[in-house]
Amino acid sequence: MRELSVIIPARNEIFLKQTIDNVLENIEADTEIIAICDGYWPAPPINDHPRVTIVHHTSPVGQREATNEGARLSQAKYIMKLDAHCAVGKGFDRIMMADCQPDWTMIPKMWNLHAFDWECTECKKRTYQGKKPDKCKCGNTDHEMKIVWEPRGNKVTYSWRFDRNLQFQYWRKHVRRCQGELIETMSCIGACFLMLRERFFELGGMDNGHGSWGQFGTELACKAWLSGGKMITTKKTWFGHMFRTGNFRGAFGGDGSFPYDISQQQINHARKYSQEFWNQDKWDKAVRPLSWIIDHFKPIPDWHEDEK
Repeated sequence: MRELSVIIPARNEIFLKQTIDNVLENIEADTEIIAICDGYWPAPPINDHPRVTIVHHTSPVGQREATNEGARLSQAKYIMKLDAHCAVGKGFDRIMMADCQPDWTMIPKMWNLHAFDWECTECKKRTYQGKKPDKCKCGNTDHEMKIVWEPRGNKVTYSWRFDRNLQFQYWRKHVRRCQGELIETMSCIGACFLMLRERFFELGGMDNGHGSWGQFGTELACKAWLSGGKMITTKKTWFGHMFRTGNFRGAFGGDGSFPYDISQQQINHARKYSQEFWNQDKWDKAVRPLSWIIDHFKPIPDWHEDEK
């Protein structure tokens, strides 16, 4: 039995191979990768490897269900969900499993990932990742993608929260209160987390009632804390996440801002479902009310007047 399964849900992801190769380069434990190709075939293709399992769906099942499927296929002691456009630190698996307690959901500290540059084929001037430039200053219109795949040195995050609408927010100020290399975080972005596989199922996996995507971090956080456990960020290792912002539109021949076709109606559904579910304490596995989290982390912006 493997120690850890890294589950990578992927939908129209051009960097899946880069992510898998990076994980393979940095594992130091008995770790495998389970990649769920959700309604597409990866290009470039994934190389055969004894530690890599590829699952293909003709029609997409969604990020939540793909994560659940990876956990069901795993026989490992631990599972780790990772987005398909990420890098990880050397020995991330060994480091996180050494500290993880039975009732913890663990998050590595997060860097913004510098995934690639656009390089002018004439003057070799590089432009930071995003939309492919129409024209270089030298007048050339031809650019090639050059992989960088390194964390940006000025963009590290240790803690996150959710606001009164239960929507994800950064909370960099919270870190000032915390001591040591393992710190409590109110929430996370949902791009990377590790826990015991048995605990993942005890918490009910990822709830498809939210829909395919949306409120991922809030769901993970509420389940971690309301079950009587904790959500912990470790400063001992890291992952790098490539964020898809507006400058990705048109980068790859279409809207590169998000791989799933998610309508505003679906986003609104996930938010409404989350607000009603957690605010009304509907989760039957909870041993704490939502108010416990708010009291535990006070003062919190949006929630308490003395924290701005």
